[in-house]
Amino acid sequence: MAHAASSSALMYFTSTASNRPTPTPSIISFQGLKPVASPRAKPSSLALPIPHRSRPATVRAELSAPLVISLSTGLSLFLGRFVFFNFQRENVAKQGLPEQNGKTHFEAGDVRAQEYVSLLKSNDPVGFNIVDVLAWGSIGHIVAYYILATSSNGYDPKFFG
Repeated sequence: MAHAASSSALMYFTSTASNRPTPTPSIISFQGLKPVASPRAKPSSLALPIPHRSRPATVRAELSAPLVISLSTGLSLFLGRFVFFNFQRENVAKQGLPEQNGKTHFEAGDVRAQEYVSLLKSNDPVGFNIVDVLAWGSIGHIVAYYILATSSNGYDPKFFG
């Protein structure tokens, strides 16, 4: 007897669930992650009971990408110009020009081996030129994209703690 009562309750539950209109793909459309009522669908057919819950958690970027890229590139250019410039120029001067048989390529007869001087000229007092700007700017962009990529996937390196 108890078995018959439980099966009838189960049948009653499933029969009320089937009385609800089942939305079909032809009447549901989405814009982003929110369902949008299509103009040809009846408003009553989309009316499904929605339980009142707190707002779902949304994923937001904590850092503004343009701000991070600008600050990182600016800091990199600043460090390249005022901190590492003399170190980099001294290492280049130590290495010297490429040689073959004790002579530079230009002295050995290769007229195309001479540096294109006007590209490396600048009005900067210490000589920070377009090649330096491109090199240090690209380093700044690489650092910025690393920061953005690791902060968006939840990676926390805990450098200072």
